[in-house]
Amino acid sequence: MRKTCSLEQWRSIIEEQQASDLTITEFCQQHALSKTTFYAARSKRNESSGSFVRAKVTKHVDVIEPQQPITLKVGKVKVSLPPATPASYLGQLLRELA
Repeated sequence: MRKTCSLEQWRSIIEEQQASDLTITEFCQQHALSKTTFYAARSKRNESSGSFVRAKVTKHVDVIEPQQPITLKVGKVKVSLPPATPASYLGQLLRELA
């Protein structure tokens, strides 16, 4: 006997497949689902959901706060340099200012 799933049930099945590390073929085989029916349900679900596309995070990235400029103050002279200024240049500059 053929079982009919509601759109809500298919939504759950599709999300379960997406959360698994299985291909659609492997998932359908393990759950005794027809690939054709799975793809048709997914297509119908995508059409009914508008333009929203569910994204899967594959890599977490740490947010790096912007670095402050390097500020040198010698007497009344104040010099601001970009944070990526090479150490060799800083050394040379300090020797010249000394």
